[in-house]
Amino acid sequence: MNAPVLSLALKSAFNRRLTAILTIIAVALSVSLFVGVEKMREGARAGFERTISGTDLIVGARTGPVNLLLYTVFRIGDPTSSISWDSYQEFADRPEIAWTIPISLGDAHKGYRVLGSDQNYFEHYQYGGGSRLEMAAGDPYSGVYDAVLGAAVARELDYELGEEITLSHGIGEVGFHDHDNRPFKVTGILQPTGTPVDRTVHITLQGMEAIHVGWESGAPSALARAASAEDVASMPLRTDEITAFFVGLESKGAMLSLRREINTYEGEPLLAVVPGLALNQLWSVIGTVERVLGAISVFVVFVGLLTILTSILTTLNERRREMAILRSVGARPWHIFALLVSEAAGLAFIGAALGVVLVHGAMAVLAPLAESRLGLALMGLGPSLFEIYVILAVTAASALLGVIPAWRAFRNSLADGLSIRL
Repeated sequence: MNAPVLSLALKSAFNRRLTAILTIIAVALSVSLFVGVEKMREGARAGFERTISGTDLIVGARTGPVNLLLYTVFRIGDPTSSISWDSYQEFADRPEIAWTIPISLGDAHKGYRVLGSDQNYFEHYQYGGGSRLEMAAGDPYSGVYDAVLGAAVARELDYELGEEITLSHGIGEVGFHDHDNRPFKVTGILQPTGTPVDRTVHITLQGMEAIHVGWESGAPSALARAASAEDVASMPLRTDEITAFFVGLESKGAMLSLRREINTYEGEPLLAVVPGLALNQLWSVIGTVERVLGAISVFVVFVGLLTILTSILTTLNERRREMAILRSVGARPWHIFALLVSEAAGLAFIGAALGVVLVHGAMAVLAPLAESRLGLALMGLGPSLFEIYVILAVTAASALLGVIPAWRAFRNSLADGLSIRL
């Protein structure tokens, strides 16, 4: 037999193209699920890990380490309590601390979180392995009613420098109360970072205090409604409480002792967490879910491979005529064996390759959606060796499963010889 076995396998599959196409689709969907779950898992981890860099400790009111990390860095969830400015100042003045970034949360603008801080935020906050925040337009805030927008806020709301915006009390899409008598002016827009910073409105701590003048009871008083922005700006705006603060140390060796001292501070209940350790706790919490999803996706791939085995086995008797014709033109029994193994491997290879293509198409849609919804860039979503290994592994596994129908066809060809069984 002069025709290559692979060519014969392709022609045989084309002759049964409907079955072959359905089998390829089943394999493609199963592989796309498996690869997609893994890519999303790795992409989310890489995206989370690049959100904050160069910060040694995060300090806030006593709560869980993961909760403190989520609401201060990722703007997920709500602060459980505030910490006093006096406690912050006591630790900020310590000689082993190089810098601190106080932050205050609790308000929003059209669903985007508002973060109050000082100039240290722009000088010391880092992400992505040491990158600092840079301005795409304008300058960092300096006045009480100045606001600096994250890149996504400016893009999605179509804001430009000089525009006035109104902040709302509360962190939802619809605030409890609009601070419309104290508007802020956009003085700067940040470069995209691929982190929650992109979806944040940044103001000064004094600005945060200004919009809450008259809110001492937790609700707007007559002063809150009557006082103009100019009147409030002329008041001595003293910060009494903040949500948390980031810490950069002069030496990493002081981290554990300072962390212990903060956690046992008697002035008020505080919690200091190392960002990397808190992230590890987060992964341990969701690790079970990851393992379950991984097991399910592997099982789905196995089911996809079984469809190849089933499709070949169920057509063996119908193809005995085909095998006899091949024998009559010079094919040996081992040619028949190789034909079916090649057919199984070929269907798996095409299906797996198609599944990888589907995954990258889906990632092209989902990655911008995740960034727009969470302000989190999913990293490492491009083509990688992992996909090649998956395609090769699926092809090899299918070839091994193809041995089962191939052996039956081999035995049938020996029994049938050159006779044609109808």
